Amino acid sequence: MGDPNLLEVLTEEGEHANKHIDYSFQMSEQSLSSRETSFLINEETTPAKRFNLFLRRRLMFQKNQQSKDSIFFRDGIRQIDFVLSYADDIKKDAELKAERRKEFEKNLRKTGLELEIEDKRDSEDGRTYFVKIHAPWEVLVTYAEVLGIKMPIKESDIPRPKQTPMSYVLGPVSLPTSVKYPHPEYFTAQFSRHRQELFLIEDQATFFPSSSRNRIVYYILSRCPFGIEDGKKRFGIERLLNSNTYSSAYPLHDGQYWKPSEPPNPTNERYILHQNWARFSYFYKEQPLDLIKNYYGEKIGIYFVFLGFYTEMLSFAAVVGLACFIYGLLSMEDNTSSTEICDPEIGGQMIMCPLCDQVCDYWRLNSTCLASKFSHLFDNESTVFFAIFMGIWVTLFLEFWKQRQARLEYEWDLVDFEEEQQQLQLRPEFEAMCKHRKLNPVTKEMEPYMPLYARIPWYFLSGATVTLWMSLVVTSMVAVIVYRLSVFATLASFMESDASLKQVKSFLTPQITTSLTGSCLNFIVILILNFFYEKISAWITKMEIPRTYQEYESSLTLKMFLFQFVNFYSSCFYVAFFKGKFVGYPGKYTYLFDEWRSEECDPGGCLIELTTQLTIIMTGKQIFGNIKEAIYPLALNWWRRRKARTNSEKLYSRWEQDHDLESFGPLGLFYEYLETVIQFGFVTLFVASFPLAPLLALINNIVEIRVDAWKLTTQYRRTVASKAHSIGVWQDILYGMAVLSVATNAFIVAFTSDIIPRLVYYYAYSTNATQPMKGYVNNSLSVFLIADFPNHTAPSEKRDFITCRYRDYRYPPDDENKYFHNMQFWHVLAAKMTFIIVMEHVVFLVKFLLAWMIPDVPKDVVERIKREKLMTIKILHDFELNKLKENLGINSNEFAKHVMIEENKAQLAKSTI
Repeated sequence: MGDPNLLEVLTEEGEHANKHIDYSFQMSEQSLSSRETSFLINEETTPAKRFNLFLRRRLMFQKNQQSKDSIFFRDGIRQIDFVLSYADDIKKDAELKAERRKEFEKNLRKTGLELEIEDKRDSEDGRTYFVKIHAPWEVLVTYAEVLGIKMPIKESDIPRPKQTPMSYVLGPVSLPTSVKYPHPEYFTAQFSRHRQELFLIEDQATFFPSSSRNRIVYYILSRCPFGIEDGKKRFGIERLLNSNTYSSAYPLHDGQYWKPSEPPNPTNERYILHQNWARFSYFYKEQPLDLIKNYYGEKIGIYFVFLGFYTEMLSFAAVVGLACFIYGLLSMEDNTSSTEICDPEIGGQMIMCPLCDQVCDYWRLNSTCLASKFSHLFDNESTVFFAIFMGIWVTLFLEFWKQRQARLEYEWDLVDFEEEQQQLQLRPEFEAMCKHRKLNPVTKEMEPYMPLYARIPWYFLSGATVTLWMSLVVTSMVAVIVYRLSVFATLASFMESDASLKQVKSFLTPQITTSLTGSCLNFIVILILNFFYEKISAWITKMEIPRTYQEYESSLTLKMFLFQFVNFYSSCFYVAFFKGKFVGYPGKYTYLFDEWRSEECDPGGCLIELTTQLTIIMTGKQIFGNIKEAIYPLALNWWRRRKARTNSEKLYSRWEQDHDLESFGPLGLFYEYLETVIQFGFVTLFVASFPLAPLLALINNIVEIRVDAWKLTTQYRRTVASKAHSIGVWQDILYGMAVLSVATNAFIVAFTSDIIPRLVYYYAYSTNATQPMKGYVNNSLSVFLIADFPNHTAPSEKRDFITCRYRDYRYPPDDENKYFHNMQFWHVLAAKMTFIIVMEHVVFLVKFLLAWMIPDVPKDVVERIKREKLMTIKILHDFELNKLKENLGINSNEFAKHVMIEENKAQLAKSTI
């Protein structure tokens, strides 16, 4: 036996085990809060046998010989499936928390879970206790049946998709087969503990993957009671975490991410993921989706499938957008409009009316030469084509995503998926606030109930708060407009008076300067408002007291998306559809708050400013988001480790390493989806003004995938695995934005770009047969008599000019209808409205045709699903038949009768399929 101290410890622990053995595996006398919590396990093992087994394991595996990366109990055999942690609390409610923990852990043992507690003296910081939880076989098989977990019954005979010629071309981006498909495909069936011999159980320790094990344990933790307070039964780990009874609850990572695991630990999937997925040098590689699903669960897996698929589809839009940009770049020098504007004999002779009252002077059109050339990059003939193309692209993306999702449901065994039960579980906050109870018609049990009249005040508060914050966004946007108007006037007068700025003015005009600074200021305001609203929206949603976690997430999604939609897109909508549209004309301008003159567009239109605004906000958000996602958890983890390490000689165990990591949180995935959907809006809603938007989004997403992979693998604790068969409510939001994008792009082409006025001039007003666009600039500018300026708007310095020009279609001062809109204005307006109607109808028609032609579920997937259902039924039928044959023995007549019944059942099932 060796060490007497070890024997003494073992004897003490053995006695402790014997004391607890009587109640650890017996039914609770009290009924728990739901049917599942009362589903407890009896295990009849004599104390002597258990103690002898305990001794043998303990001797074989002493703690001081345990690997720092071990994911087992001290015996080296029982795997750690979950860890709870807490620290000593010296506050007045310390005794209450200790009593809660004692009762909670006692009830966990009653459900069959096995616990092992690490004393704070063995932790590195000397303050934290760790409760390690192991789910034995009986617990796993019981709750696998309760949760309807599907497990393999036979290796699938359906071959994987065959290699195509394209597969060899894409060889460099492919992962090794062992990483791409870590496990064979199986026919599966819902697990039943009474039919265990049906399933492919080679080793009980590894039959259930770690993701299924932590899901089962979390299911028990979330339903386990910890006492009666205020006359109500309290239960669930989430309530204990909210009250700081426990500081954290998490499943363990497989091991360290930078090295493979050592025996007896199982394969370190975390290391494989880091090597083949989370490294930035693998940015061009496909993702190991099956491995992600196996390790993190289907809910996180489907997010990365969606992000990867979206990125693949963006590559097509990026290529077309880049081609349109290159076309604009190549045709920039040949553009007649910018050539005329830059010509000293044409643009240099056109005196433009002042852009602000009194302090702004007259200016020559050729001072906007550079701006007109830049404008042509994005405002050319390819703009119309790209707007129509993106309307069709977004339809193809959504339809092909539905197919990809259907294929994923088959590959990940989610065909018969029902909503995750933990999402439909009542929230502890809801139960705590409810004073009424109501009979559930399905379960026939009394459940907490909150009448509508009790919720109405919170709904009003919620709606009023969201409206107030959206109004605040609009107010801040108006404040930025006022900033631009006041700065523009100051900047214009300063540049006019200072001769040294003449060279700067040639490429940095007052319009461009105010546009750039205004966009940057607007972006900063957006980030500030977003930061505060995230906190407030979470608080408001809690005050609404949603019934289930699913209702909570849906309510928060609506609030956050509405606000971020207004916050990120309002300035773009303003520039696209309002700026320069209600200016008036010289002598009769419109004013904001009767003080600031409304903003005018550049003579070439507002499209270049919309492009600037979109570029700054979109690029800034993406860069800021990626830096935040990478730096924030890294800094927090560094600080936590720095603060915790007090004695480097002590064992820094696997559970302590994970404890020092940042928690991903229940809303971590929500913010990832929100970020992607907002980016989708930038790519689709305003893409007609910026063909490079898909390319920027593509580059960002390539980085985003690796940043998300890196932070999940290295900086965050492992998340509890949960199921999902789709991206949920986000898919409906994407469909809504896709429909809206057709309208916004049609309006951008019609009213923001200069393409329609040019086409009208080309076909109806041009008089030059050889150069049809010659004279367009002169035609698009109206004439104003300087003498007609009111005294309060005319420049302070007198000039020798008689007239000045401004952008509009109005009659000249010598006409009887002077300054009224002329006929060309109405022709252009009619052409714009016609274009919007035609473009929308064409794109919507193509959208509906594509949606009708592309099936939601691919034909080969339908056939595979039918084949798998048939084979599963056949395997189950053969199993029951053999079992029946064994039970009936030699009674052949009875056997023949049962055979006929079972075969009829199988034929009936086959015919329904």
